[in-house]
Amino acid sequence: MSTNPSKGTALITGASSGIGAIYADRLARRGYDLILVARNRGRLDALAERLTTATGRSIEAVAADLNDKADLARIENILKTDASITLLVNNAGVGASKPLLDGDIDSLDSLISLNVTALTRLTYAAAPGFVARGGGTIINISSIVAISPEMLNGVYGGSKAFVLAFSQSLKHELADKGVRIQVVLPGATATEFWDVAGVPITHLPEAIVMTSEDLVDGALAGFDQGEFVTIPSLPNAADWDRYESARTGLAPNLSHKKPAERYGVAPRAAA
Repeated sequence: MSTNPSKGTALITGASSGIGAIYADRLARRGYDLILVARNRGRLDALAERLTTATGRSIEAVAADLNDKADLARIENILKTDASITLLVNNAGVGASKPLLDGDIDSLDSLISLNVTALTRLTYAAAPGFVARGGGTIINISSIVAISPEMLNGVYGGSKAFVLAFSQSLKHELADKGVRIQVVLPGATATEFWDVAGVPITHLPEAIVMTSEDLVDGALAGFDQGEFVTIPSLPNAADWDRYESARTGLAPNLSHKKPAERYGVAPRAAA
């Protein structure tokens, strides 16, 4: 039996392996009960059994394919109706590495469905309850390709840029309602992601590949330090601050009545 006081329930998607499974381990040890969501029932059950034995937490395994509308609706319903849920980790996602012209459009459409649509719908299912209960946390797993889309397939980069932009908007909208948002931007991480994306991890320089354990521990350290954006590989947080300052500094000049003078567009005479 766990001696840690309960912090509520964390629902983790993509929880059967890799980053999601490490989040499950770490959060259970921090005092969360868990709802683990992934397609692979065998892996989920094995993880749930191991963590229950190790931590004494209540752990439920829910097999679901988030690209299946009926399965996605089941998870949405859990988030809407289970008031014990205090944390949502939107980790499920898939990648692509081939250039757009070499890609398969149906696979890319499926990527968008999982990385963007499912994440949005699950967030939409959880957020109203968090607001009504006066608290809750959403952790969205993005990627460094959100700010460096040239590194891999552009559709994948675009999907992760959505996760970052969506998280920024959520933070702006929900911060004063007691809901905390964190967005994590992993670099290359040693998971099955690379095999699915078509680039075996052995093809990457060892110096740029982080273990799943280190990635999650870094992300949770950033969470504990109050970070909104966490890039576990980034040595100097001030680099992100400068990036963000430059971005927000554009805001006053992003919308004006007339084109900027540098375009040399002559003013139109009044009709």
